[in-house]
Amino acid sequence: MGSSLSDLLRPDLRGRTPYGAPQLDVPVPLNTNENSYAVPQDVVDAIVASVAELASGLNRYPDREFVRLREDLAAYLTNTGEVAVGPEQVWAGNGSNEVLLHLLQAFGGPDRVALGFTPAYSMHPIITRTSGTTWVDGFRGVEGAGAFDLDVASAVAQVRAHQPNIVFLCSPNNPTGTALGLDLVEAVYDAGQRALVVVDEAYAEFARPGTPSALTLLNGRPRLVVTRTMSKAFALAGGRLGYLAADPELIEALRLVRLPYHLSAQTQAVACAALEHAGGLLATVELLKGQRDRIVADLIEMGLDPVPSDANFVLFGGLLDEQVTWRALLEQGILIRDVGLAHHLRVTAGTPWETGAFLEAMRSLAPTHRQEQLQ
Repeated sequence: MGSSLSDLLRPDLRGRTPYGAPQLDVPVPLNTNENSYAVPQDVVDAIVASVAELASGLNRYPDREFVRLREDLAAYLTNTGEVAVGPEQVWAGNGSNEVLLHLLQAFGGPDRVALGFTPAYSMHPIITRTSGTTWVDGFRGVEGAGAFDLDVASAVAQVRAHQPNIVFLCSPNNPTGTALGLDLVEAVYDAGQRALVVVDEAYAEFARPGTPSALTLLNGRPRLVVTRTMSKAFALAGGRLGYLAADPELIEALRLVRLPYHLSAQTQAVACAALEHAGGLLATVELLKGQRDRIVADLIEMGLDPVPSDANFVLFGGLLDEQVTWRALLEQGILIRDVGLAHHLRVTAGTPWETGAFLEAMRSLAPTHRQEQLQ
């Protein structure tokens, strides 16, 4: 009798569980930080026309270097006014998760270490481990500051203690919604002399005014990487397009690990059509920021403890039992996210109606679902 599949599985993967955000058919889905607004019809028409134009040529491989897409992404980043970015500095993949995987395949691996400061994006450790890289859980929270803040001195001390090959910073951070100052990014970069520093800015477009982007630090820092996505602000989660900006030499290294023709012709066409209509797609960002701030203000009135957010979601605490509250909301058709933090849940900012349904449900639950000391 041969070995079982569990015996053949890599030892470091045995017993682990895959990523799994619930995908349930509910009236109010607010658990995965999607943009609740549908893609506008003029963008739909542009996407359909773009895909139709290339359909007859699908017998040929797509542009392996996705030149036009890199040009369009570079132009978008430059037009934000933060910094000039050239196409030779841009890389893309099927969602930012694939971009992160490329980074770990190229710069991680056996006998290498990645450090992240949790709670943060749950896929950072998962992708790290699948590449055979050792993951180290750093920590947040300092006395006298917010429970989820990351202190410069603490972050630097952890980098020096663990001597990682890769450091993950998340700004705005998921699940807390908190942004990082550029002084922290600079300090971590200087402390990690042999480390690639990856700043995950998936929610950057939702940041409050004055919140800086690490894109402005790229010049002269060849070990710095800034990752972005079109899943959130661009309302293109189903399109699966993530990207990064970095030094051209780093981009060249990623070509060593990507699969041939990893971005389909359809993906490239959809993303380029969306970027041509960036203004219309991003019009919903301010609407969602308004709903986010509405959630924070209303939860405070209920005696709960929301974390001020620079993203399109809000983490809130003060719950007696977060799992009981999660189930109670689900019974009312409202799906939010249990992120594994005691007494906390995370909710995505949706349309005014979706946000209102969540807040109405929370008002009915809050008196009996708050932690005792908050009642």
